[in-house]
Amino acid sequence: MPTTDTITFTPEWVQSLPVPVTGRSYYKDTDLSDLALYTTSKGAKTFFIRKRVKGRDERIIIGSAKIFSIEKARTKAREIAEQIAEGLDPVAEKRKQLFNQITLRIHCRDYIDMYSKKHKKTWAHDQRDMDRFFSQWYDRRLGDVSRFEVQKLYYKIAEENGPYQATRTIERLKTIYNKAIEWGWQGDNPARKIKTFREKSRERFIQPEEMPFLIQSLNDEPSETARDYFWMLLLTGARKTNMLTMRWDQINWQRQTWRIPDTKNGDSVLLPLLGRAVAILKKRQKVSTTEWVFPSTRNDEKHFINAKRAWRRIIRRATIYQWRADEALRPIVDACETMLAKETYLGYWMHLIKERAAQEELVLPVGLMDTRLHDIRRTFGSYQAINGSNLLVIGRSLGHKCQKSTLVYARLSLDPVLASIKQATEAMFSACNLTEPDND
Repeated sequence: MPTTDTITFTPEWVQSLPVPVTGRSYYKDTDLSDLALYTTSKGAKTFFIRKRVKGRDERIIIGSAKIFSIEKARTKAREIAEQIAEGLDPVAEKRKQLFNQITLRIHCRDYIDMYSKKHKKTWAHDQRDMDRFFSQWYDRRLGDVSRFEVQKLYYKIAEENGPYQATRTIERLKTIYNKAIEWGWQGDNPARKIKTFREKSRERFIQPEEMPFLIQSLNDEPSETARDYFWMLLLTGARKTNMLTMRWDQINWQRQTWRIPDTKNGDSVLLPLLGRAVAILKKRQKVSTTEWVFPSTRNDEKHFINAKRAWRRIIRRATIYQWRADEALRPIVDACETMLAKETYLGYWMHLIKERAAQEELVLPVGLMDTRLHDIRRTFGSYQAINGSNLLVIGRSLGHKCQKSTLVYARLSLDPVLASIKQATEAMFSACNLTEPDND
């Protein structure tokens, strides 16, 4: 502490204290040596006590001289000194009290900076969902959010966005509160014991009778980048994000393998590439001017990002092709197509078909409209299983992580993986009259 004047504290003296031009001025009470006071250039006058606390030199603020009289400040200083003498830590206790007053906004910010960004690749999803679903509570203290309010939020999200989104959101909130408790917040987690709807694991994959329509739609996709991207997903079963960020330096042309350096589970994965996949990559490499296999159409320095939008186009087109294959629906599909301008958005064609079918009281099958982008990966694994592939081989080819079988995965050669992939792709494309080029 800077130079301190020692003086007997009186109300008149405190009232007449001069304001320092800059910085702070410090004073020590002669009647109680533990008590001190500082003034600032802005006119603030604050009582405090300076003591050694568990080996640390701590300045413990008592409060403003506008609130505390000298006698109350002395009494408080004695209480703090007694606590320290008894081995207690009033500084830590005060920090706990301050932390217990923290708002959800501040804690969410700390959660993102101190935990999510450091440990989660999907930290941006955390930030997005926080702003989307929790912002109405941002200015409230953590302890002011009730379990009843969280339950209401769950039902609201389930109604507007579906039960899967609702459950994931509440799980995220539970994790956020658990992290606060881990860091010293003393309160109850309001996201615990929230009643959720029972979820069924998703089992949707492209059925054999649907595959020809998907392939036809893929081949008719005007965006070459999107077309090749989805073909590569079908041919490898890779995760969509790994495929989006695929780089040329990850391809071993001699061994015809793709090394994914960083997967969702944190491990690298080595995948063999079939002839059709190699042919797609070689075609793209001939005209490539960037490190990305699938660069952005707007900026070569970034990778392709519009996969979901392209997938919606493809499944709409595939569904329309599937409807056209139905003799009862073909006249409607053809008639609506003649009403379209060449550049008309694909969704309008589907809209016209639905209107005409409703007028004629015909039921349109869902087709591929209920498929999601991740279902391509599930399709790949399903066709492997259908053809009798060993579950360990399927896990290896999909880059799954199994604690009990990790060593077995490491000992497996790529030969059974390659054979499994060949079986899966042949089964997928057999109904489409496509032959698999040989690797060369």
